[in-house]
Order: sequence, then C-alpha cells, then structure tokens
Amino acid sequence: MKYKRILLKLSGEALMGDRAYGIDPARLAEYAEDIKLIHDQGVEIAIVIGGGNIFRGVAGASNGMDRVQGDYMGMLATVINGMALQGALEDKGMLTRLQTALKIEAIAEPYIKRRAVRHLEKNRIVIFGAGTGNPYFTTDTAAVLRGVEIHADVILKGTRVDGIYTADPEKDPSATKYETLTFSEVISKNLNVMDSTAFTLSQENALPIVVFDMNKKGNLLKICQGENIGTTVQG
Repeated sequence: MKYKRILLKLSGEALMGDRAYGIDPARLAEYAEDIKLIHDQGVEIAIVIGGGNIFRGVAGASNGMDRVQGDYMGMLATVINGMALQGALEDKGMLTRLQTALKIEAIAEPYIKRRAVRHLEKNRIVIFGAGTGNPYFTTDTAAVLRGVEIHADVILKGTRVDGIYTADPEKDPSATKYETLTFSEVISKNLNVMDSTAFTLSQENALPIVVFDMNKKGNLLKICQGENIGTTVQG
C-alpha cells in the first residue's frame, strides 16, 4: 500500500445522499464498506467529518445569529455525524473511537494526540469530532491539523466530484480537471476546494492532499494502492 496512515476528510453534505438534509443510512453504509476495504489491508485510518448537512455556522451568522454561537452549533453537528459514522463502521465489524475537541464524556473521548495515535496503532479507526474546538476554523482546517498531529501520510478529501477543476464542473461543462497542483497554484488560482488556512497548514508541513470522488466505489482503495485518482496537491 502506498499510504500506511491516512486522514480521510468527508463533508457533512456527503452523508445526505439524495436527501435535502440530514443523514442517509444507505450512503453511510456505502462509505463504511469502502473504508473497510482499506482497513482490511492494514491502513491506519483517522476521519474528520463536516456538519453542513445539519448546521453551518456561517449560514447562521448570515441570518443574524452570533457567529461564535453558530460555529459551536456546527461543531456539535459534526459530533452527530461522527456518531452516525461510528455506528455504520461498527456494523461492518470495525473497532472505532470517537474523540472530540469539546468535552462530551458521555459519548466520546476528549481529543488526546497520544491516545489517538495509540488507537491507530491498534488498528482502531479514530473519528475526530467538533472541529478544532474553536470558532472561525473550518473542518477542513481541523482535518489538516489532526493529520499533521498524528503524522498522517496524506489528507484524502472525499467529495462529489473526481478532483479539482478550473471551475465548478457541476456549473461549467467546459471546466477541465487538474491531475496535480502545487499549494501555491491552488492559492494563486483561487481554487475553492479547501479554505486557505487548511492549504497553508498543509503546505508548511509538507502534507499532500488528494481530492477525489468518494461516491465512486473502490476509489479509496485505489488511492491507497497508489493509483492516480482525483487531483493531488503537494509541493
């Protein structure tokens, strides 16, 4: 396998399936099956999931809500998604741990880096919830931060499209896909795949990012085996 330890970043919207909001159990089960394929190959897996299918702090702020309050609500949404994903993974027979940046002892461990790494070494899947625990930081930034902290080999960002394009391919049919990009190219071209804080943190720590279509079965395994799937950002 090309990668021994990965940080998988999933958007909250990815869990909606064809629904307008919330969580689609069928989509969760599909993701769990794909994750099991690499877990069975011995890949150590950490996961960060967004909360946009339940609540977005930025959207709340635009409707007059206090931004800090809204961001904390968004963090709690990521914990709900983390619990749902944890259940789906355990249904497939995988051992998991949910760690959160906000203390919610009844349902999750507090985030402790050494404990997280030990879980990974014991072949448990670790799900990180509640973002960084701070407002004004996205779950993309949280994913890169946790990836750096646990010494992941790569950030795998699962989306609905098969990589990074010159424009939004769902809106512009003439958009073309990049096979590889440097971090500086992503920032200079203003390609809005992750926020600039996440990209900068990844660049400073030489942690590559692969953006790929998570909804195509087997893509996750192919990337871990070294196939050129999606768009790779590095250098």
